[in-house]
Amino acid sequence: MGHAGMAAAAVRYLRAEGRPVEPLPRPELRCVREDERAPVDAGEFRRVLGSFASGVTVVTAPAADGDGAPAGFACQSFSSLSLDPPLVAFMVGRTSTTWPRIARAGVFCVNVLGAGQQALCRAFAASGTDKFAGVDHDPAPVSGAPCLAGALAWIDCTIHAVHTGGDHLIVVGRVNALGTDGADEPPLLFHRGRFR
Repeated sequence: MGHAGMAAAAVRYLRAEGRPVEPLPRPELRCVREDERAPVDAGEFRRVLGSFASGVTVVTAPAADGDGAPAGFACQSFSSLSLDPPLVAFMVGRTSTTWPRIARAGVFCVNVLGAGQQALCRAFAASGTDKFAGVDHDPAPVSGAPCLAGALAWIDCTIHAVHTGGDHLIVVGRVNALGTDGADEPPLLFHRGRFR
């Protein structure tokens, strides 16, 4: 399934479930003319944007459609979006093999990692492995998505909308439940290519 196909499949799923999907107007696309400045260099883009420290999360979803196992991936591009209604968002690469499983589930849980959870983040960043092997978790109260043991906070969501954003998808979730573990541990941060 191509990039546009994955986004279209998620939108079809959400509509079939009776969930609102707000389409965005298609951006005007055109080639850069020879007399115009070339697009930003990808390496320079990463270097400069790496100056912005981001929190680290793991987005999880319960098993769906016979997948047999829950899904999850490490995610830095998470943020709160709206208070009324309560919405959050995360961005996921269109080539992600985990995203289609989350889309099929229609729900997800964001697990905010603490400073001591670097190994857990690395495990969920790996491809082709059993990411949940040896990882303690409980089902989130509404979605049943895995709440990872030791996470500083968890946010239990239903997929509200999916938008395209270049080589990523912007996934908006409606918050159904949330909580913290009450610990005073600092969060795990990622800055200039390293955990902080």
